[in-house]
Amino acid sequence: MQENSNYKILLVDDEPDILDFLSYNLKKEGYVVFTADNGKKALEVAKREVPHLIVLDVMMNEMDGIETCRQLRTIENLNDTIITFLTARNEDFTQIAGFEVGADDYITKPIKPRVFISRIKALLRRFKTTEEAGKISNIGDIKIDFDKYMVYKNNEEIVLPKKEFKLLALLSSKPGKVFTREFILDTVWGDEVVVGDRTIDVHIRKLREKLGDDYFKTVKGVGYKFEF
Repeated sequence: MQENSNYKILLVDDEPDILDFLSYNLKKEGYVVFTADNGKKALEVAKREVPHLIVLDVMMNEMDGIETCRQLRTIENLNDTIITFLTARNEDFTQIAGFEVGADDYITKPIKPRVFISRIKALLRRFKTTEEAGKISNIGDIKIDFDKYMVYKNNEEIVLPKKEFKLLALLSSKPGKVFTREFILDTVWGDEVVVGDRTIDVHIRKLREKLGDDYFKTVKGVGYKFEF
């Protein structure tokens, strides 16, 4: 059995040729693939199969991808499901709208099969990270000890203040996922007195200085994500 056969992927697009093309390439890699040609059917299949990843077209007639994603994110047992949009449109406002309703990433079509499979593998890596993570998480050359609030890079201890540690823990909990500024503020700072976007930027800058620029990616107009 191929390793990828453990992962279930739902493809949602109202163009049969695209469904067939993507499905063929994913199945060739060993993934378990389900398809839906509209948003309503996607909700039904997602509830039944609980896929690890949903590849969702934005422009669909019966229910567009933005609304489908919004409804998917209200289903409790799909909380850990990764959702990436697939669209021919590349406007910033469309991407921001997608992230605001809970999308994790964005793939622009047309796309070459090898590039598509590479993006899918990168998105699914976070499940391996989640499965392996416990009180100690090893991500790339970074080790996070959640019990002791300690961080190591290449086995060298890195001292982080509490807020920086919480921000790192949040972003690294789902590598590749874009966390909006609003979500970061709510999760890391909660009800604490007035902090703004600049506060997040300063903490990200400090994490980059201590752990390296490559881990922390800025998504313009939306927020940040952690990659390795």
